Amino acid sequence: MSNIELKGLSEVATSSLPPVHNWKPPFCGDMDMVIKANGEWFHEGSKIKRSAMVTMFSRILWFEGGEYFLVTPVEKVRIQVEDAPFLVTRWQWIETERGKSIEFITQTDDVLVLGVDCDLWMELFNKEERPYVSMRYGMKALVGRNVFYGIAESLEQVETPKGAGMGIISAGKSYLLMQDA
Repeated sequence: MSNIELKGLSEVATSSLPPVHNWKPPFCGDMDMVIKANGEWFHEGSKIKRSAMVTMFSRILWFEGGEYFLVTPVEKVRIQVEDAPFLVTRWQWIETERGKSIEFITQTDDVLVLGVDCDLWMELFNKEERPYVSMRYGMKALVGRNVFYGIAESLEQVETPKGAGMGIISAGKSYLLMQDA
């Protein structure tokens, strides 16, 4: 069990994204931290209740070889993620230079614009089809049920390379969510 060294990271990690992609520290072992399938973070069996702490950890999260790590300039510890490490909790329509777009906001205050810096797809998890959006470093965020129901009100007929059916158009890009039979 490793305790990751966080000195000096709290200001950087909560205000912006540190350059995790440039850090190449040695692997230091496993940390007893789990991100549950519902987006809750646990450390040593206890839920992390301070959202600022979860946000700080999320800023140093790294995905490599199908595994998740917390990374600092000097340490790299493996953690467990049951499904997606992020959860989209809010959304809104915005106007962009590419037209009408959906802005997603995660529980850790990451802001993503569908069709600009993230994509949307459906995927099976425990025999349930769930919606996801792409995130930094090859990670993904689960689109919360309330958010998905909200955007479902804007479904329209779309055609994509995957087929035709009902979907969303954001930033001029079409996303198929329910394929025609």
